[in-house]
Amino acid sequence: MAEQAKTDNGKKIWGVHPNVFFLGLTSFFTDVSSEMIFTLVPLFLSNVLGAGTAIIGLVGGLSDSTEAIFKIFSGRLSDKIHRPKLLTVFGYSLATIVKPFMYLATSWGAVAVIRLGDRMGKGIRVAPRDALVADSVAAGERGRGFGLRQTMDTAGAMLGLIIAAIIIYLVQGGGVELSLKSYRWMVLGGIIPAVLGVLVLVIFVREKQKKQPASASQPTGQSTTVAKGGFDTRFKIFLAISAIFMLGKSSDFFVILRAQNLNVPLVQVVLMLVLFNIVYALSALPMGILSDRLGRKRIIIVGWSIYALIYLGFAMATSVWQSWLLFAGYGLYYGAFEGVSRALVADLVPVERRGTAYGLYNGVVSAALLPASLIAGWLWQAVSPAAPFYFGAALSFVAMLGIVTLIKE
Repeated sequence: MAEQAKTDNGKKIWGVHPNVFFLGLTSFFTDVSSEMIFTLVPLFLSNVLGAGTAIIGLVGGLSDSTEAIFKIFSGRLSDKIHRPKLLTVFGYSLATIVKPFMYLATSWGAVAVIRLGDRMGKGIRVAPRDALVADSVAAGERGRGFGLRQTMDTAGAMLGLIIAAIIIYLVQGGGVELSLKSYRWMVLGGIIPAVLGVLVLVIFVREKQKKQPASASQPTGQSTTVAKGGFDTRFKIFLAISAIFMLGKSSDFFVILRAQNLNVPLVQVVLMLVLFNIVYALSALPMGILSDRLGRKRIIIVGWSIYALIYLGFAMATSVWQSWLLFAGYGLYYGAFEGVSRALVADLVPVERRGTAYGLYNGVVSAALLPASLIAGWLWQAVSPAAPFYFGAALSFVAMLGIVTLIKE
């Protein structure tokens, strides 16, 4: 790494601007922590606290909606004060401060409050962080930049889950349900990497001056209908289509609950999440690079197609081996969509309004998760555990039709 490490004077780390690398490293440490502490929250609520799926959906949906509100607020504030790093540091720090309180949580209400604090921190940091990434890469390399950051983020998630699996195996061995003792050890282990992530951000990331005019923010070959002070019509349409898609994409809490519903042993559930993150990490950067060459729209359509097939698979699955394949496919969907969708936002908006645009995009996506999670929880209890997944697959098909017919590159 020492030979690859470069300074800000036009030089790079791993082929990208140092800001992208160190933001990726911050995401790496943060996700080690978050996966250890929050990924198994639905099982903590269900197995330890005895909460039903409606409550679990409420907790997941409320936290995501809180995240949405603060994403919109922080994006606009970032553009107004021109200090994206300040907001990014504050967001990561807030999430780090609230995590240790999960050790003391004894009710679903306490979990909800702590989770709200964590999601508030994420809501504050995401839009300015994405703006920092977009400001640090050339238009033709946005897919690569966002893909690398997402790959490092996902690699951290993978490591966090591996550590969680080891803790579960050492503390409780086999079995399907999560124990309180195992969960508390995971909380303790997740505190240190969270602190390291904040330190990397504070010490190594630098804000860049925005010197490009709005027209320069568009990649070669793409036209824009941006009015002064406004947004490209395509961006507004993409927001609406994304909201439709997300109404069918309930909290990932339900994917984990579905695995347990199929009687998958707990250690295997965690290892399936590791596989999910391996596929996610390996696919995010290639998909980002591919989107630079073939266009964002094509890759997003591929991602949503994979999602529809995977959700249909979760609905119809009957055995453990099928769950392994579905978690791997779910990682491929994330790799094809998450970073590429953020690169598309940068393509569609003027450089001086990126913070606001990322706030709106992330806010709309997260806001849709509250009704999505409530619908999923109701469908699970009132119809069947398969019903939320049939619903999600159907809406992904509607979203695909929308992006194919309404958005032109």
